[in-house]
Order: sequence, then structure tokens, then C-alpha cells
Amino acid sequence: MENFKKYLVEFIGTFFLVFTIVATALLGGEGVIAPLAIGFALMVMVYAGGYVSGGHYNPAVSLAAAVRGALEWKQWIPYALFQVAGGALAAYVATLLPGATQASGGCFEMTNVIVAEMLFTFALCYVVLFTATSKKTEGNSYYGLAIGSTVMVGAFAVGGICLGAFNPAVAVSAMIFGGAVCCKTVLATICANLVAGVLAGCVYKYVNED
Repeated sequence: MENFKKYLVEFIGTFFLVFTIVATALLGGEGVIAPLAIGFALMVMVYAGGYVSGGHYNPAVSLAAAVRGALEWKQWIPYALFQVAGGALAAYVATLLPGATQASGGCFEMTNVIVAEMLFTFALCYVVLFTATSKKTEGNSYYGLAIGSTVMVGAFAVGGICLGAFNPAVAVSAMIFGGAVCCKTVLATICANLVAGVLAGCVYKYVNED
């Protein structure tokens, strides 16, 4: 039961993160609106559920936490499944909104996808591990802001050359709302996200003395 509470929090947090991402895309949020909304959505969900589940809302972050030792390995698959399920439901619900329009997408340049997604997924996982799991920063009040801001920065920096997902659950949702993004881009994004999560976990273990 205790573990299910964590899974439920991960489901809800990922739902609202992905719903914000998809809704801003389908309802025409342009310019600075989408990155700001996405960053703040992640921030508030991290603050809300962080003390229960860790507030990952991202299979890559959960993988990084498992590598670091902040999450039991046996918990990674349930975490990832509930995160993807929350994102998938959010993407579907967003498509039902009145006025929702087909999002533009297609296949991005593979080099851009791999480099951009790896860099900012690494940055996200790195920030999560150092601000939310380290004994030296334990009890701080800024971790949610740091994590949400990292996603916002990534969306501003590379959102035009890749999905700007930094999250396999977000990548999967991209195929759900109308198939606007090709499978090759989604698969490359997921692989880049997970590899970056492992790298961030390894760097944390090397650098930190916890």
C-alpha cells in the first residue's frame, strides 16, 4: 500500500506535467508561454509530491535515482509504468479539449535529437540528484524551483530542434495526440533520455561522498 501511494503520486504528477505540455501545444501557446508553463507545472508537482515519491515524474530521473541509490531498483519499473500511464492519459484528455488543434511535428534531425535530449536530460537528472537526494542539501526549500527551471531552460534552449521532452513519458505522449511526431524521433528521444539518466547517476556517485 505504501508503494502504491508513491506510484499514484508519480501518476498524478506526470499527468499534470504532460497535460500542460500537450495543452500548450494543442491550444496554440506560443513564444515564452509554453516553456514557462511547463517549468512551473513541474516545479509545483515536485513540491507537492516530492516528500512522498521523490517527485520524479520521469522514467529517466527514476533511473538516475536508482543508479545513485536513492530508489530501489525493483521500484524503477513500477515508477516508469505509472509515469508513462499518467502521461498517456494526459495526452489523450488534452486532445478532447474544445479548440485543440493538431500539433506540428515530424522527424527532427537525429543528431539534434540525440545531443539536445541527452544534454538537458542529463542536466535535469543531475539537478534532481544534487538538490533533492543529497545529504548535503537535505531539507532545502529550493529543489522544486531548481528542477522546474532546468526543464524551462531546456525548452527555451533546444525546444525548436528536438521534442524538448527530456522525459520518456513525454516522448511517448507525443505519439498519442495525433501521431504528430515520427516513431524514429520518439525512439531516439527515449534512448537519449535513459542513457543520460544513467550517466547522471554515475556522475553523482563519483562526485558525491554520500
